Amino acid sequence: MLPIPVIIVAIFFVGAGILHFVLLDFFSSIVPPYLSNPDALVKISGVFEIMGGLGILFERTRKWAAYGLMALCVAVLPANIHMAMNPEQFADIPVLLLYLRLPLQALVIWVIWKAGRSRHA
Repeated sequence: MLPIPVIIVAIFFVGAGILHFVLLDFFSSIVPPYLSNPDALVKISGVFEIMGGLGILFERTRKWAAYGLMALCVAVLPANIHMAMNPEQFADIPVLLLYLRLPLQALVIWVIWKAGRSRHA
């Protein structure tokens, strides 16, 4: 049986990765303006989220998938900061949620770390 942190990370990142393609316009809108080609960046991050979410499911690739997902979380942090610093651009999202995403990023990284160290029972 797969450990709970592994299942959580897999569902979260495969789902988020798929949403990067389904909601491409939204995700592109949160890319900071100083980065070029937001659509490509969103698609690339979506592919890596899906790959990491699937990779975490297999013990053989779990550790490396976890490292990749943790790095991805750090890489997308500028988008989260951009959203918090420009709440007027995201009027449909409560400002509190925009700020809560920042410390939640640390929690997500911790769960990924736990999943990456997990072994099958």
